[in-house]
Amino acid sequence: MNRWQDVLAEVVQERRPALVGYAYLFTADRSRAEDLVHDALVRTAGRPRTLTDVHTAEGYVRQAIRTLYLDSARRQTSWRAKLHLLADADDAPSPERAVTAGLDVRAALADLSPRERACVVLRHVDDLTVADVAAELNLSTGAVKRYLFDGTAKLRTALGPDAVDEAPAATTSLTISPIGRTAR
Repeated sequence: MNRWQDVLAEVVQERRPALVGYAYLFTADRSRAEDLVHDALVRTAGRPRTLTDVHTAEGYVRQAIRTLYLDSARRQTSWRAKLHLLADADDAPSPERAVTAGLDVRAALADLSPRERACVVLRHVDDLTVADVAAELNLSTGAVKRYLFDGTAKLRTALGPDAVDEAPAATTSLTISPIGRTAR
């Protein structure tokens, strides 16, 4: 095996639970998160890379997770826009899912749009600056600020103002703990 394959194998062995936890923040479903991690690993290992350490390789996989999640969300949005052509209006599921105050972080994140969720997770879980989030998602800093503002407002409504003010700790402990990882 090449060195980059050894590093990737080490990422799978040592960091897989953390990667599944990261993907879970986007999907809010364990099996979808595991599928997302698997797809990201396949995409990352699909061609030779200059991966010299576990940290770099994990960054590649995390970026693939984000990209795959956003691509999937775009496909679903496109499909939903065309679904009315195939189904009767009575058979179509209601597009509205309201999240009430007091729900946990999983339900509150599910209420966010894919871009809002991606921005909030990168800002408060990955602890990236607004400029770094903008660079990761290929957005302007103004767009990131808007997504963060809207996402934070929605989270504040669902979780209360105290939960959002301590977002890094609250997000980490509430959403990653259910899948077997201890909070930082």
